Amino acid sequence: MNSMDIAFPNLGIYLRNVPKGFQIFGFDIALYGVIIGIGVILGILIVARQAKATGQDPDMYWDFALYAVFFSIVGARIYYVIFDWEMYKDNLLRIFNIRQGGLAIYGGVIAGFTTLFVYARIKKQNAFRMADTAVPGLILGQAVGRWGNFTNREVFGEYTNNILAMRLPVEAVRSRDISQSLAAHMEEGVNYIQVHPTLLYESLWNLGILIVMMLYWKHKKFEGEIALLYLGGYGLGRAWIEGIRTDQLFIPGTQVPVSQVLAICLFAGAVVCDIVVRMRIRKKKNFQKV
Repeated sequence: MNSMDIAFPNLGIYLRNVPKGFQIFGFDIALYGVIIGIGVILGILIVARQAKATGQDPDMYWDFALYAVFFSIVGARIYYVIFDWEMYKDNLLRIFNIRQGGLAIYGGVIAGFTTLFVYARIKKQNAFRMADTAVPGLILGQAVGRWGNFTNREVFGEYTNNILAMRLPVEAVRSRDISQSLAAHMEEGVNYIQVHPTLLYESLWNLGILIVMMLYWKHKKFEGEIALLYLGGYGLGRAWIEGIRTDQLFIPGTQVPVSQVLAICLFAGAVVCDIVVRMRIRKKKNFQKV
């Protein structure tokens, strides 16, 4: 394979010269950032649409998005640096160079939800209603943004020969992302690795969650249930996808993937919260009947 090619051999797809970026007036523009930017814009648009459809002010969500995007990027960076401290401890200035990559979505999610609750409190809005309105945009942004990882040749899994198997030239990926198990499957004389396209799995999973959200919206039992659907649904998918990725961030001193643990906890927590709130609602209705 040429260094800029990407292939899906079992689908008969061979993409030649897939760029990582382009130049404008001599300035390098990474497609990763462009794609994430597109995801953010599409996400905000669907949030504004949901706000209007539910009788809320779309302008409030555009205003909130300014804060949410900024603090989510900061949170994503902090999360990544914390759990990959060995890379940054000897050169702290690298922390501020996000052009070299290093954003963790769960850090962004934590920061985004924190920003939402603070914003809702300041604006005297129902935070759970705002969360329900915002999460369809969040999951859509994640689904689109994952394709930035595609152009970066990152966020892939271990070896596979399934129908969606993806081939990447060895020189196009970070050496530390090639696990021992993955390297062991490289045939002599080839210059590529064949991997699980986990970015594709997650993108499709996220689109599925978005569809479920939109179909379930009119049937939700309480404010915040769509947000719980996001936390639980994304957590469930991320738990198994994280398990086959080669670029995991580990809990310090262990070989336990921190995002996998967090995903499982969020899934379990979302299920428990949904059940508890539904039981309280049912109990309240029964009490009122008496």
